[in-house]
Parts: sequence; structure tokens; C-alpha cells
Amino acid sequence: MTIQSNGHEHELEPQYGLPERLPATEKILWQGSPDARALARSAFHLRKLALYFTALMALQAANVAADGASVADVLLALVWPAGLSALALLGVWTLAWLTARTAVYTVTDRRVVMRIGIVLTLTFNLPLRTIESAAMRQGSGGHGDIVLALKGPDHIAWLHLWPHARPWHLTRTQPMLRALPQVADVAALLQRAWSAQTGGAVEALATPASNPPSEASQQGLQPSMG
Repeated sequence: MTIQSNGHEHELEPQYGLPERLPATEKILWQGSPDARALARSAFHLRKLALYFTALMALQAANVAADGASVADVLLALVWPAGLSALALLGVWTLAWLTARTAVYTVTDRRVVMRIGIVLTLTFNLPLRTIESAAMRQGSGGHGDIVLALKGPDHIAWLHLWPHARPWHLTRTQPMLRALPQVADVAALLQRAWSAQTGGAVEALATPASNPPSEASQQGLQPSMG
């Protein structure tokens, strides 16, 4: 079990990461937060933005150089866009860092709890029996995401969950545990908890042989969680 404190802003919580204390018969199996660097790459696409800004500046440099400008003039023409690009990237990184710092995911033997929100804190309580299926997406370094599909007609507004929601699934929102370190271990633990709560069968998680370790892989937990 991993329990960590992200600062003083939630010191008055009845129990860290939870809106109220758990019953004596329920126990925390795992608790953690997104990794800020992995979250910046995956959810906020920081690397792609950096490449985009670099390409724009390279194009501008080429246009200025094509007009016969000197090297000094080319560099001078890049000062303003470089500064704006750096400011934008810093803003995205700060947003990712705050998102990771203020989010806490909790897996108990009965539910998954998501405490999220930078300014307005929201807590979502997802009983294991309401989870229809799940999938794990693992990237480099063991970091990855776990997507949860819920049963029944009720759903959570996508904007309330973002960025802790599966992209582009707006009508049937799927909560997402983002940028987890050692995501495979968390997924296996969640499987066992779901099986113990519902009596469903558990299947072992394995990375498909067709995917090299450096590429992102995705393993479906269905039907073991559905």
C-alpha cells in the first residue's frame, strides 16, 4: 500500500484522499497520484507542443533567412516567438504539475475513489460492483493509465473529470487513472479486488508480444472485470 501527502491544502480531510473515513470493515489497498512528468507527456502533450513550436520557429527562421537576413537578424527574429513558446510550455507544465499534485486515487477492497481538482475539489466514489470493464495502457518506464467503464445509465460529465477521463468519450464518460507509476501492479491489484468483491474470474495481465517494450501497450481487463 502506498500513501503519500501532497501538501497542506487537504490536511482537514477526515482521511487523506477521501471525503469521509472508511468503515472499519473496509481497507485501503493502494493510494497514489499521477506522475507529473508522465501526465504532462500523455494528457497535456507537452512534447508534441514543444515539437510544434520548434517547427514554427524553424519555419520562421527559414523565411527570414530566405530574404537575405544575417544570422544575427534571424536570431533576433526568433527572440519573441521563442519567449512566447517557452511561456506557453511553462504554463502547460504548471497545469500538469498542479493536476498531479492535487489528484489522489484510492483503491479499496470495495471501491475506487478519485479526488481531483485544482481549484474546486471533486470526489468520485466508484464502487467495484459498478465497474463493467477496464483497460490498461502502459508506456515506457512502467507508467500508464487505467480506464474504467461503468455500468448503468448514470454517467459523470466529461468536463468534471478532465483530464482524468478517456479522451473523446464524451457521451459515455470513462474515468481514467492517469500516469500511474508501476501501472501494471495497480491494475493487477484492482483486478483482484474486483474479483473478490463480485466473484468474477481474474485473468493474468501480460504485455502482448507484438508490442516492443518501448511502445505503449494496451491490455483489456474484460471479461475479468465485466
